[in-house]
Amino acid sequence: MERAIKKWWPVFVLPTLAAFIIGFIIPFIQGVYLAFCQFTTIRDATFTGINNFVRALSDTTFTHAFWYNCAFVFVSTLVINIGGLAVALILTRALRGTNAFRTVFFMPNLIGGIVLGYIWQILLNCVLALLEKPLLMLDATAGFWGLVILMAWQQIGYMMIIYIAGLQSIPETLLEAAEIDGATPWQTFWKVKLPNLMPSITICLFLTITNSFKLFDQNMALTAGQPAHQSELLAYNIYYTFYGRSGPQWKGIGQAKAVVFCLIVVAISLIQLRTTRKKEVQQ
Repeated sequence: MERAIKKWWPVFVLPTLAAFIIGFIIPFIQGVYLAFCQFTTIRDATFTGINNFVRALSDTTFTHAFWYNCAFVFVSTLVINIGGLAVALILTRALRGTNAFRTVFFMPNLIGGIVLGYIWQILLNCVLALLEKPLLMLDATAGFWGLVILMAWQQIGYMMIIYIAGLQSIPETLLEAAEIDGATPWQTFWKVKLPNLMPSITICLFLTITNSFKLFDQNMALTAGQPAHQSELLAYNIYYTFYGRSGPQWKGIGQAKAVVFCLIVVAISLIQLRTTRKKEVQQ
């Protein structure tokens, strides 16, 4: 059996590898090259060096989107992970109807981002109108918190599932030993549950950080970057630069922004993974 598998492994591996190279590697390399070009289509690209990167980094809308996105990532990551862990702790107790509640909390994750954005735009604008406050499209601060609420509502249920799996994998002997030693529920959480949850925390932090940086469709549907690009996240800023501005120079600038964006997300994700995995080793 093993000899047959070794003989036929190219039949199973090569199609997937070819699809990965054609669908990801080649477009990625081509995209990096185009970041150094001025173009309207791929076939008329003219190499211009680092000019696109200089213009991209000097674009005030891009720098504003970066800091706006960083603040959004920080707040949404805290809210989603604290909320997801809190719900997981509640739903791992011996309570009636926990399976139904898990389903209810997870369901928002199944709804598309565009649909969620428009639904929450209507709901939040109605609330702000009743409070006589500026609407989401008229106030960048209101748009920021609208995005946080939307992202939390959609993602908390997904992180809850991961945290529940982590809590259920903790050996009962550890919890029983803590109870015998007279540990309070709070001490049990900090000294036993939280250290053993570090693998789940690593996964959830990685997902929330990357998802918050890549957020696009909800941003487009909820605020569309208004007012005056003040509520643009990085992904939407790149989209607007590439498709919303006329002139061949903006294609290259948008591509350069995309490369910078990719490097930022990869760097931050690797730092986060390295930091949290060190905690796992120390357990």
